[in-house]
Amino acid sequence: MPKKTTTDAAKILADIAGHDPKRRQAFEEAVANREVAQRIYELREQAGLSQTELAKRVGTTQSVISRLEDADYEGHSLAMLNRIAAAVERRVEIRFLPRRRRLQPA
Repeated sequence: MPKKTTTDAAKILADIAGHDPKRRQAFEEAVANREVAQRIYELREQAGLSQTELAKRVGTTQSVISRLEDADYEGHSLAMLNRIAAAVERRVEIRFLPRRRRLQPA
């Protein structure tokens, strides 16, 4: 019987990371960075702001906002997230969640 393939990206990436703790940690960090970047982008879009407009409200430059919205950026700070949240009349909420079970290799 042929092996069943999956199109679930999380399962595919978990298979690539395997059981190597360092690879798994790097994967988890990459997912977290992508989620933060995506959320900043979504907040800005929902507020109807350009990167330049948000930057002015936050007191920074457009290039900083662009970098913060980049999934590969690893320098998100709580202070900057709070400034962005305030600029779009939101607040930051930090939660610690259990690791996702779906990240286990199939």
